[in-house]
Amino acid sequence: MAQSKPTAVAPSPTQPQAGNRGTAPAPQIRQTQLFIGGQWRPARSGRTFDTINPATEETIAQVAEGDAADVETAVAAAREAFETGPWARMDARQRGRLMLRLADLIEAEIDELAALEALDNGKPFADARHIDIPLALDALRYYAGWADKIHGQTIPINGNYFCYTRREPVGVAGQIIPWNFPILMVAWKWGPALAAGCTIVMKPAEQTPLTCLRLARLAQKAGIPDGVINVVPGFGPTAGAAIVKHPGIDKVAFTGSGETAQIIMRQAADQLKRLTFELGGKSPNIVFADADLAAAARGAHVGIHLNQGQCCCAGSRLFVEDSIHAEFVEQVVELSRKRRVGDPFDAATEQGPQVDRAQFDKIMGYIAAGKAEGATCATGGRRVGDRGFFIEPTVFTNVRDEMAIAREEIFGPVLSVLKFSDTEELVRRANATNFGLAAAIWTRDIARAHSVARRLRAGTVWVNCYDVFDAAAPFGGFKQSGFGRELGERGLDPYLETKTVTVSLEERHIP
Repeated sequence: MAQSKPTAVAPSPTQPQAGNRGTAPAPQIRQTQLFIGGQWRPARSGRTFDTINPATEETIAQVAEGDAADVETAVAAAREAFETGPWARMDARQRGRLMLRLADLIEAEIDELAALEALDNGKPFADARHIDIPLALDALRYYAGWADKIHGQTIPINGNYFCYTRREPVGVAGQIIPWNFPILMVAWKWGPALAAGCTIVMKPAEQTPLTCLRLARLAQKAGIPDGVINVVPGFGPTAGAAIVKHPGIDKVAFTGSGETAQIIMRQAADQLKRLTFELGGKSPNIVFADADLAAAARGAHVGIHLNQGQCCCAGSRLFVEDSIHAEFVEQVVELSRKRRVGDPFDAATEQGPQVDRAQFDKIMGYIAAGKAEGATCATGGRRVGDRGFFIEPTVFTNVRDEMAIAREEIFGPVLSVLKFSDTEELVRRANATNFGLAAAIWTRDIARAHSVARRLRAGTVWVNCYDVFDAAAPFGGFKQSGFGRELGERGLDPYLETKTVTVSLEERHIP
């Protein structure tokens, strides 16, 4: 998620900005049913749910609401495709070619997919077009290259034996993705699973099902056999729980909240189902006095406000060395004041609405709590307009470690600024959280950068940058930010089993 410089257009405090639509096409709503075994079908119950445009609060479309009965059908299709279908017999290199074809089809429709993402999620069209989808393409193409490079080892064990290992697909993967980066999360989940030879039952977030359903259509068009990818929109307690509990699901990959992950662990315990979690964060973003302050200010700005602050790795705790605190905070506050909030389809918009009413209310509740606990709201803190879930970019100063805004994941455009004066104290405070997803360090002292990076309990540490992702670099968390890794070679591991084969080389003479 590459950094971008903010414009110098101030948002209105009372109304979201709207204007030039730019190059965004009008998105077409084509897929709203379940996709199971290569067929589009309504939910067995006949129920549907509304997916809402967060910029207008209007219904975009009604989507089929899957539940346990539909998950049963999807698992049967995925199991058949895994065990007896053409996917099970396909050469690994051919799997890679189909994945590359899928990436090409996504790229060919990139503008419309970006528009559909902006409509359903609320993120700026420009972000979906130039950040999210290119990263998704990178992930699919990266893992396509791995498809024929997954192999075992020969092992020189004691005795007259030939011993080797095989890396085999784990089977049917249940995948439950969040609403903040819908297309990107599809690619991060499908890529390693398809490369490994697994089949998939996916539940997209109920807030943002539309682009996942569109990608299922493109996967079919690419030639990925029916039953390999199945998409069941629905709600967590029904469709999600059915995926977790189903004995035909061999592993579950989940991205979302820690509270939901705890429920999944309990539900999966009876079957000892394989699990990987990418969860929340309260990431420390650390600025030392010797840093390039202009670059650090831009990094802090993007680190908290990208995607409306709805990033698991958002740099929501900004630690600033006390000798530069006043100067640096002034820069960060000024950038936030200039950030343009408005229509996701306006070419000038940098920040769209929060994804839904529940998220909007949660963030506004944290803003109220920050003020009540004595933090200073240096900028923002208010709703923008009277329609849509828009919130001003918000920066709090005079924040103490024990405040709720400094301890709990807000998942919105709310930054807490904290002072520090001593590196030992800083490391202790930065690590004093149940989370451990990401962190960043801004300094010109390379020895200090490596020393502090080593001591931070986080799965990713950025130095003099923020939100830099690449499909080759593993991503995941320490502590309650999850376990397992996505991306990179390590991202394949959860979708593979290791089988050991030992063959006696003792010659046997048959009379």
